[in-house]
Amino acid sequence: MIHSTAIIDKSAVIGENVEMGAYTVVGKGVVVGSGTVIGSNVYMEHAEIGKNCKLFNSASVGTSPQVVNCSNEFSKVYIGDGTVIREFVSLNRGTKTTGTVIGKNCYFMMASHVAHDCQIGNSVIIANCSAVGGHVEIGDNAFISANVGLHQFIKIGKETMVGAGTAVTMDIIPYALCSGYRAKLNGLNLVGMKRRAMSIEDINAVKRAYRILFMSKFLLKDALAEIEQIVSPCVKEVVRFINNSKRGIARPE
Repeated sequence: MIHSTAIIDKSAVIGENVEMGAYTVVGKGVVVGSGTVIGSNVYMEHAEIGKNCKLFNSASVGTSPQVVNCSNEFSKVYIGDGTVIREFVSLNRGTKTTGTVIGKNCYFMMASHVAHDCQIGNSVIIANCSAVGGHVEIGDNAFISANVGLHQFIKIGKETMVGAGTAVTMDIIPYALCSGYRAKLNGLNLVGMKRRAMSIEDINAVKRAYRILFMSKFLLKDALAEIEQIVSPCVKEVVRFINNSKRGIARPE
């Protein structure tokens, strides 16, 4: 199932039932899990790829970070099981030993890019031509639409949806919708929350927290103190996210 023109470094570890197309190059430090399908002209190095992943033609995985004067210290890209990487996607390894870590069942659409030292959760979707800067963190089930730019060091909360063409320069709280030339919140991702089978009680609790945070006259510290009294794990996630934010959070228009 491996094409005769594929070039595989002798240090690579290839699992069972792996398919590999023509002219693909598997460099040093690569591990490929069983059942993974790799298209033609794919380039990989310093990457650990999980089971049952799909890499389409001309993807680039594990290449060195795009950092001026990079020291090239050892790191890898780690990709979870069931992840799909479409045509011309580029995933860089880290500048630190922690590397770039991508969860399970993610979907990277054509020509999207993930830079060095990123931490991406499970079931994240990144659409065509979006770029994720270095040291970015993206929570589980987030959806990044097409032509989005995520500034380095920002955090995207779980279940968040970022609209097409948005430049995100501040942290986006969990469960939110955002869009704009510079990202502004547009309410909550209610469709995504319902698709994930969140309870009505949790959805209503997040709605209440959102109103207190952004539609009251409270200062942020007072609003946080107020919503901390709401009994909901989802609201606790929002509070934790805001308390851990270093760049500050995006707000409604």
